[in-house]
Amino acid sequence: MMDKTRIYVAGHRGMVGAAIVRTLWEKGGASILTRTHAELDLTNQAAVRAFFETERPGQVYLAAARVGGIHANDTYPAEFIYQNLMIEANIIDAAYRIGVEKLLFLGSSCIYPRLVPQPMREDALLTSTLEPSNEPYAIAKIAGIKLCESYNRQYATDFRSAMPTNLYGPGDNYHPENSHVIPGLIRRFHEAKIAGAPRVIIWGTGAPRREFLYVDDMASACVFVMNLDKAIYDRHTRPMLSHINVGCGYDITIGELAGAVGQAVGYRGEIAFDPTKPDGPPRKFLDSSLINSLDWQAKISLEEGLQHAYADFLHNERNRNV
Repeated sequence: MMDKTRIYVAGHRGMVGAAIVRTLWEKGGASILTRTHAELDLTNQAAVRAFFETERPGQVYLAAARVGGIHANDTYPAEFIYQNLMIEANIIDAAYRIGVEKLLFLGSSCIYPRLVPQPMREDALLTSTLEPSNEPYAIAKIAGIKLCESYNRQYATDFRSAMPTNLYGPGDNYHPENSHVIPGLIRRFHEAKIAGAPRVIIWGTGAPRREFLYVDDMASACVFVMNLDKAIYDRHTRPMLSHINVGCGYDITIGELAGAVGQAVGYRGEIAFDPTKPDGPPRKFLDSSLINSLDWQAKISLEEGLQHAYADFLHNERNRNV
């Protein structure tokens, strides 16, 4: 028998999954179920089905994914599309088979076309071509949304999707090549501060605008969307356009971001830009008016979030050097 109080968080060691676990613990009243990759390979259909048959969770947060920055997406496109397709297909199908009460799939803002009106509304999905550098990952995420919608339409399941903007915070990946922009900048400014470097050069002009959401705000939004009354969720979405954007509500230039990261790290040198390097799209900003209208708002400012993120980086560095 399915246990409604048991919540399975797939990907609990990742940045978003760990934040969801923290949020659920704070709220209390549920038994949280997790498995490491060594304990359960989510690309293995038979193993995933056996896990669901044995544990029978009532809710599922699908935060597990193969993720990385532009370099990683460009280097491993086959792994990004294959692994993400397998993970989401196996979990969503297994959840349906045992009668999971609710499932929340986590996507990414890269699902939207490369050149789309800003801010990006939910109905911009599939209106044009994707950004080539991360197309395989984006297609896998779009497939996850459509898997949820298709199971809902055919089997009357309650599978939902939330699309976050750029995330950062504790548990981020600070790898010098495979990280996203904020953890990458944190590492660069920290190393420049330690070395006493007079200047840090940032790729591009610094003019593109981006939106950033602290990961614990995203976790709060995930729990909020999961717990919305089904009638409310269905009234504000459509059967074939069911995902909900989650952003902080404002964007900044990369130049402004670099200054904010430098300040958080305590770097006092010059910040310069190399306009011969690519900028990427001029703006990526989610329209989060739907979730805001349902009474959810981001709470953690960029300044506060960057302080937490830098503390997490220092903690990781100390542990790595022990």
